[in-house]
Amino acid sequence: MKNFNPKKVLVLAPHTDDGEFGCGGTIAKFIEEGIDVYYAAFSACQQSVLKEFPSDILITEVKAATKKLGIKPENLILFDYDVRTFNFRRQDILDDLIKLRTDINPDLVFMPALNDIHQDHQTIANEGLRAFKFCSIFCYEVPWNNFSFNTSTFILLDEKHVQSKVDALNEYKSQAHRTYANEEFIRSLARTRGVQIGSRYAETFDLVRWIIK
Repeated sequence: MKNFNPKKVLVLAPHTDDGEFGCGGTIAKFIEEGIDVYYAAFSACQQSVLKEFPSDILITEVKAATKKLGIKPENLILFDYDVRTFNFRRQDILDDLIKLRTDINPDLVFMPALNDIHQDHQTIANEGLRAFKFCSIFCYEVPWNNFSFNTSTFILLDEKHVQSKVDALNEYKSQAHRTYANEEFIRSLARTRGVQIGSRYAETFDLVRWIIK
């Protein structure tokens, strides 16, 4: 990408599938361009999985989904925090984030918006800001948790990138009951964001920090 060339990218997903929803198309595009993408998920939400699925189903699903996007298996990092308890584990999460910073040393980090209303997303965003304040930071969009969102940055996508995002999210059979977990919504949002910048498809981000080297 002209004038935008991150080498190592880290996606922070409070729960498995958040990263795919927020920036799945961008992940596919980056990997296609040879950028090294890491994905860290902090909870597989075992406490809230529907009873007809194994409690650890989201671990299986996130492995399959990130593989669809092209993320190397060794670049998928899974933590085991209980869903909706992150605010009680802030220091532990910050310690994990600092370790990720040390081990990966990313130059671009994707994370939830700072005003995301989900309590776990808020914790990852706030602690992520502390841990990665010397990195470029883009906050991704999850409309069901964003009362408002600053669409300050757009990344253009091709059809193949949107399809990769759809394919990845289709791996989450345990989440198919959610109103936003369907191809129609995923494509319509990408189309809407594309129209905003005179393109066919895009993903949008709230630019928190951009360090140009």
